[in-house]
Amino acid sequence: MRPIVRRHPLVSFFVLSYVLSWWAVPLGGFLPCGPVFAALIVVGLSDGRRGLRAFGRRLLPRRLRARWYLAVIAIPIAVAAAAVAVNLALGAPVDALNRLDDWYVLLAITAGRLIDPLDGPLGEEPGWRGFALPHLLQDRSPAAASLVLGGLVAGWHVPLVFLPAERLPPLFLLATVAVTFVYTWIYLRTDGSVFMTLLAHCAEGTIKLSALGLVGAASTRMTVLYTGAWCAVAVGVVVFDRQTWGARGAPTRSVATTAAVAPGWRRRGRPGALLPTVPGSPCLPRISSSGSSRRPGRRRTRRARRPT
Repeated sequence: MRPIVRRHPLVSFFVLSYVLSWWAVPLGGFLPCGPVFAALIVVGLSDGRRGLRAFGRRLLPRRLRARWYLAVIAIPIAVAAAAVAVNLALGAPVDALNRLDDWYVLLAITAGRLIDPLDGPLGEEPGWRGFALPHLLQDRSPAAASLVLGGLVAGWHVPLVFLPAERLPPLFLLATVAVTFVYTWIYLRTDGSVFMTLLAHCAEGTIKLSALGLVGAASTRMTVLYTGAWCAVAVGVVVFDRQTWGARGAPTRSVATTAAVAPGWRRRGRPGALLPTVPGSPCLPRISSSGSSRRPGRRRTRRARRPT
């Protein structure tokens, strides 16, 4: 198994993510922690303890401006609030708001989701954004990488549509693709911070639309409005920040254009692609202490300028 994983780490990760999450579907269950355990298995088999330590460092918070922490929390809440507000304006019962928990309860729920590996955010983000996205960015533009990842993540959610305990609206699969574009944008604009996408995922699921108790046309409108709101945000970050979504090999305003790269990670292949670094790893490439990707033992010499 190890040789296969080392040769095909990304394919192995997606296969394991599906298997580890879907095995309980015939029993009426679904395990959202499949992606994080899949990433740990692939990195562990490929790179051992050193790889796991490098992978774990990616999940830690980084020194970023406070506005980014505010943005990643505010965007999901604003999407839900906008969808609810429009639904109320179109005739949904106002008393549905009374079914929401108090703000301090929602805050506690968000904090709990940050540390619960059996919940969606911590069960998914280290895999999707911590492992899969950097690999997809090696030879794809951010838009292409997001489209591939969004399709695979949406497919991973398909059993939730049929499970009686979940009853996920099929249209939410489109919302999943849109959310993937937004999370890629967050990842690129915050120097490849997986923690920021984890925080956004926690905020996104804090307000559960099902808690509103809407039925009939109001419930259908809620699904359409919520999906439409996420699609609008995804289109917005692509259109109004086109430089971040440059074509493969083109300069972007992402982590690749910043002066500092997280310790233990390097740029590879194209702007925006960061990979963890472990000596001798096919999955986590090696980097020198200076941050250069040149092979050891080779020196770079400057060419003498020709006299004019």
